[in-house]
Formats: sequence, C-alpha cells, structure tokens
Amino acid sequence: MTLLFCSAPTGKSAHVITQIYEIQNPGDVAPICALGIDHVGSVVLSAAEWQQPVLCETVRMVQKCGKKSSLIPLFNNPETVFETLDYYRPDIVHFCEMLSLGSTGIQLCQRLITLQREIRRRYPGLAIMRSIPIGRPASNADMSTLPIAEMFEGVSDYFLTDTVLSTGGNLSPQPVEGFVGITGQTCHWETARELVERSPIPVILAGGLSPENVYEGIRFVKPAGVDSCTGTNRLDHQGRPIRFKKDMERLKRFVEETRRAAASLPDTRDTDARAGRRHS
Repeated sequence: MTLLFCSAPTGKSAHVITQIYEIQNPGDVAPICALGIDHVGSVVLSAAEWQQPVLCETVRMVQKCGKKSSLIPLFNNPETVFETLDYYRPDIVHFCEMLSLGSTGIQLCQRLITLQREIRRRYPGLAIMRSIPIGRPASNADMSTLPIAEMFEGVSDYFLTDTVLSTGGNLSPQPVEGFVGITGQTCHWETARELVERSPIPVILAGGLSPENVYEGIRFVKPAGVDSCTGTNRLDHQGRPIRFKKDMERLKRFVEETRRAAASLPDTRDTDARAGRRHS
C-alpha cells in the first residue's frame, strides 16, 4: 500500500491515511486510486443479497491498484459474515453498528466482540475496523464513546469515529437504521481527539469530512487517518449528496488538503503497519 509522505519545514512529516466510501463499481477504482487514496471502501447492502459479482470485481480492482480494500457488511449474522468474507476477501472488514451501553446495547456489544474474535481466529491476515459513535458538537447525548472503544480494543485493528444524530439529548433516526455513518455531519472533535490520545490502535476520523474541513480536522484531532463519504460525493440539482457517485475534483482537493495537514504534523507512527502488527 502506498502511504502519503509529505515534506515539512523541518524533520520528517507524518503520513495520514485517506479512506473513501462508497465505491461500488470497478470502473471507478483506478481514477480514485490515482489520486493517492489509501483505503477504498465498499458496502454490502443486504444480507439477503450479499453475493454481488460487480462488488467483488471492485474489491479485486482496488487490490490490483496496490491499495487496501475495506468492506462494510450491513449485517452481523456470523455465518453470513463468514460467507461474505470468503467471497470478497477484502483487506479490511469494517463494522459500523450503532453501539450503546444500555441493557440491549451491552448484549449487542458482547455479541459483536465474540464475532470479531472469531473473525480474527478464522482470518488472521484480515484487519478489523470498528466504528465508534460520537455525538455532534452541540449534542448533549451521552454516546459512551470511550468506554465502548475500550471494550473493542482487543478485537479491533482500527477505530473509526462517526457521527450519531441526536436532538435535545435524545437519539434521532440514523440514515441507515441500526448503523452509524453517512450523516454528512461532523462529530464532536474534542471527543475524537481524546479517543486518539487514549487509543492503543490507530483512529480514523470520519463524520462530515470534506475538502473544506479536513485540514482543520487533522490539525485538531491528529488522527491516524481520515475518511470521507458524503463530503466528496456529487450533488444533485438541490445540492444533496448522491450516494455512490464521487466528485473527482472534490476528492482531489480532499487528498491535497490531507497532505497539507500531514506536512505540518510530526511523523510519530506508521499507522497501517501498526495495525498489521496486531496480527503477528
């Protein structure tokens, strides 16, 4: 995998992973990879129709381009997940369930920890990414972000922050029921920064990142990587992001702004290698 190394005024600059979702078509892969994207993510939208040849070809194309493929299954039934991983063989499997520490939430967390532990046993070369919920900047809702992350540390190779929608301290419907992501809203960066400082594994900052704010986000949070979906999508005639359609000019600017921010940070870690060493 090609990492992003940028020149800095003094010393060696940091590298910051760039990750892009949702790439579902093999024809979109090569132009995206040519921009310097490190992780190219795709989504399996249905447990009932998990076997999609076009999506499998997309994963293979990412790997042929020398990048890491990341795959989100929007389901967590163990046997279906195992069949999915056998079929697609991605570099990273990414789980993004909406997590909480309520009574039913604890049960879900325990079940997902068991699943991730079994994935680690069955697929020792596969990295596991776990989304960690964080509220919006003005939210009063308690997401239990840090305790949840601590629960999943031992069975994850990356954390990814993502935004949970809430109003008046209460959860609002998420764009995909039961999961976090694709809100187009930034998360509470102070909480994300605290997660970065405490976490023993690399943390990727996500949630409403775009060419307009990724520089500031990297400078403030100092994550191992950054992730964008809606913030680099094409817009329809009403200015709304179009799912699965990327704006190549915005992607180019996103990478440029990431590199500009990385050039101002000290090189303190090799993030993908750090995640990989957890398998050894």
